[in-house]
Amino acid sequence: MQQTVGKVYLVGGGPGDPGLLTLKGQRCLTEADVVLYDGLVNPLLLRHTQARAVRTCRVDEGAGRRLDQAEINAQLIQEAKAGRCVVRLKGGDPFIFGRGSEEAAALAAEGIPFEVVPGITAATASAAYAGISLTHRDHASAVAFVTGHEDPTKPSSALDYDALARFPGTLVFYMGMHRLPSIASSLVAAGKSKDTPVAVICRGSQPMQRTVTGTLHDIVERVQDAGLRPPSLIIVGNCVLQRDAIDWFERTPLFGQRIGITRPEAQADSVIDLAISLGAEPVLMPTIRIRPVSDWSDVDATLDRLADFDWLVFTSVNGVDAFLGRLWDRGGDARKLSGIRIACIGDATRVHLEQYRLRADLVPESFRAEALAEALAPHVSGQRVLWARANRGREVLPEALRAAGADYEQVVVYEHEDATSLPAHVASQIERGELHWIALSSPSIARNLAAQLSPEARGRLGNTTRLAAISPVTLAAAQDCGLPVAAVATTHTWPGIFEAIQAVMSESSR
Repeated sequence: MQQTVGKVYLVGGGPGDPGLLTLKGQRCLTEADVVLYDGLVNPLLLRHTQARAVRTCRVDEGAGRRLDQAEINAQLIQEAKAGRCVVRLKGGDPFIFGRGSEEAAALAAEGIPFEVVPGITAATASAAYAGISLTHRDHASAVAFVTGHEDPTKPSSALDYDALARFPGTLVFYMGMHRLPSIASSLVAAGKSKDTPVAVICRGSQPMQRTVTGTLHDIVERVQDAGLRPPSLIIVGNCVLQRDAIDWFERTPLFGQRIGITRPEAQADSVIDLAISLGAEPVLMPTIRIRPVSDWSDVDATLDRLADFDWLVFTSVNGVDAFLGRLWDRGGDARKLSGIRIACIGDATRVHLEQYRLRADLVPESFRAEALAEALAPHVSGQRVLWARANRGREVLPEALRAAGADYEQVVVYEHEDATSLPAHVASQIERGELHWIALSSPSIARNLAAQLSPEARGRLGNTTRLAAISPVTLAAAQDCGLPVAAVATTHTWPGIFEAIQAVMSESSR
């Protein structure tokens, strides 16, 4: 039987901000069997795929062997001929200085079906995130994209600097950092004013974005003094003058802060998106994993006698998903909860219940087990109370409910599993002083982090790397492990953690 040929999608991943991936690009990642991605692609984009993503295959800079273009073409063809849906994920737009057309030509020559999914190119995104409009009715009615990195096998430059100097608009040079002195001097030699404004943007649209402005006369010296490195974009023209008035990205509350997200990876999407919206760079570093129980028999037996209970208690989103998911899998639905009152901790758990069309009858103002126990105590004497919980946690709630006269039972509906070590790149970032904050969202996460830190990493805590705790309980757990905490959320949620970090930063800047 003849093998069905697959299809290749040449997808532009955008310039760095993962929120700039197109909807079609996201759909392609969701449906992919294989993803081959460039080294400059933000790894957070891989959250959208469950494919056999070749995550160790960095085809530009970074870990792993660098593949040349012929090897990339061959791998795309091989995967497609095996019948797979392949995504070739490239930075920016695949057809703007991305060599996407070369890959498309190789696929076409082999009769491989393919589609091109355009992406937001670095020029437009980096300029916008630096507060620079590439066109403006007072400054520029045209824009030209120019490569600063030509084919090294060509005998001479194909750039016509006389024409570029006369161009009536904005010039944008891609991949030109190493040739910045030559670009600036060549434009001036061709007649462009040495006072022409210039901006050099490094890591455009990302929280570590850096922008240096000057003129053709002094930009080389300014960039050298600032220590900017590739990948960077060079913008030449009067449009650069807008930056002081409309720069917005570099003024976001947590701009330039690299924050470790310790939440389990499967639940981190909303936290990652929130961090990015505040200008921070989220770094995934889960210290625990959430997994289903290995044996559902106790849960199933409890579900079979739900009518025995007066109260059902949830203390996490995980508990809601595991309990109600199992109820649904066994043919049940919300009608099985008729007559049962529901109590929960926290707005996140309450909102998650509402996604199942269930309203909590009791939610304490404070997001702590002590507060839930205190709120339940007047209502549960002689009542049958069921807590859907994890395999481990604090025992405050059971003790308090029994003391209040409740007929208390619990059922473990999901399990915590400790990560054995930090991801290697995260450990290196801490040891090099490149991770500014680590957010601790539970006592167990604090304890696990303490166990995973190297002596060198511990030495960074409180100095280059600071800790933020979601609650006083988490603060106490961290302190018991010898971890110094610089910020504690007053609202015990992830938004509260980020607010606490902002408050500390504001105080430090005074």
